[in-house]
Amino acid sequence: MYTYTLTPAFYDTDGLGHINNTRVPQWFEAGRNELFRIFTPDLDIKKWQLILARVEVDYLGELFYGRDVEVRTFICKIGNSSFTILQEAWQDDKMAARGKAYMVRYNFASGQAMSLSDEQKGMLQVHFKADE
Repeated sequence: MYTYTLTPAFYDTDGLGHINNTRVPQWFEAGRNELFRIFTPDLDIKKWQLILARVEVDYLGELFYGRDVEVRTFICKIGNSSFTILQEAWQDDKMAARGKAYMVRYNFASGQAMSLSDEQKGMLQVHFKADE
């Protein structure tokens, strides 16, 4: 599991005083940064090997300004050329959002998916959590 902790800023709130729903997918993306290093250790965009195929987020509760949020990042499925990332946003010991990101290892020069290497699969497996 990867963890990323942030403190919501005032600009993250909406007119109802909650964290705006558009912020959670951005926080989830930031929570994937360390995972990206499996494929591009120096995060050099010119060497990038991943595309995002789909994102989904379920909002389970409210998130609030000024209280830390922990984003937990797991792998819940590993395929031949793709994998699924499971992410959770926790605040005050409660899960407030849960989502998935579907990633594909991709060769931008050829425009085609590439198989995950055994090494990459092994590194992903370390962060595996069964989808509930």
